[in-house]
Amino acid sequence: KWDARKYALHLQEGMQVRVGGDLSCYAKQGRYQIVAKTAEALTKGNLFLEFEKLKKKLEAEGLFDPAHKKEIPAYPQRIAVITSPTGAAVRDILSVLKRRSPHLEVLVIPTLVQGDEAAPQIAQALADANAFTPNPDVILLGRGGGSMEDLWAFNEEIVARAIFKSKIPVISCVGHEVDFTIADFVADLRAPTPSAAAELVVQNSQHTQEYVAQLQKRLLQSVSLFYERAKRRYDLAVNSPVFKRTETLFAAKEQELDDLTLRLENGIREKFKNFETRLELSAQKLAALGPQAVLKRGYSITRKADGTVISRVGDTAPGETVYVQVQDGMIYTQVK
Repeated sequence: KWDARKYALHLQEGMQVRVGGDLSCYAKQGRYQIVAKTAEALTKGNLFLEFEKLKKKLEAEGLFDPAHKKEIPAYPQRIAVITSPTGAAVRDILSVLKRRSPHLEVLVIPTLVQGDEAAPQIAQALADANAFTPNPDVILLGRGGGSMEDLWAFNEEIVARAIFKSKIPVISCVGHEVDFTIADFVADLRAPTPSAAAELVVQNSQHTQEYVAQLQKRLLQSVSLFYERAKRRYDLAVNSPVFKRTETLFAAKEQELDDLTLRLENGIREKFKNFETRLELSAQKLAALGPQAVLKRGYSITRKADGTVISRVGDTAPGETVYVQVQDGMIYTQVK
């Protein structure tokens, strides 16, 4: 209990205070009661009030409006990670990305995540990520868990506006699942932890890799099955009686072809021999009927000076010189 009328401190929901007063105990009910005489607001209570004040302001300006949320790419190739270079968060993120999607290009932008200088550095890191060429496909912004004071840099207005200004989708992953910061409300997507953020950003890539692996397996199985079936059909055909009969048939036809070839060769040789004999006989007959053969039998051929054969008496004139061809030469004579 507290007599608020005697003090200037106005209690509000969410405030944490240090009180001093009289403590009493009700043993039967197991309850304690303190009658506060003094009350002092603690820092965390003030931070909560600042948190709620900034949250209402930014919400009124539309920084939390879902219409402004950018779509997270399904298959990112380049990821920027803004966090402490020595904290557990960066180790967790890199471990998940390496295990789930080792082909990704990861750009770590180191920054303070706690203290008075943290908020300006985080805002600058977001601007730097947007200035890189080529641009990252998505930004992971976060740190490990801690108290409200530890996480306060992510509740600063400068960080909220830098997230909203980013042209690259931002996934916030600050603290644990129960921790909420202004950055979570402004970001395009909130992940409960840094590891969960890494899982979210590569989940489609992992599914695609698994799908491709399944397709490869099914393709290999199909090829193997096709080969086995083809081999069985071949073996059955080779060993079947039909194939054996076909082999026998081909062998018989091959022998038949050889016989025909031999007969053709013999026939051609016989034809040439007969033709040669007939040619010789014809040559002999032709020679027997030729002029030279006639001369050998005692006949002669009489020709004029111009070589014309004289076959009648009227073909000559008295005093004309003619040539008489006999077997062994020419006789020159004059017609009288």
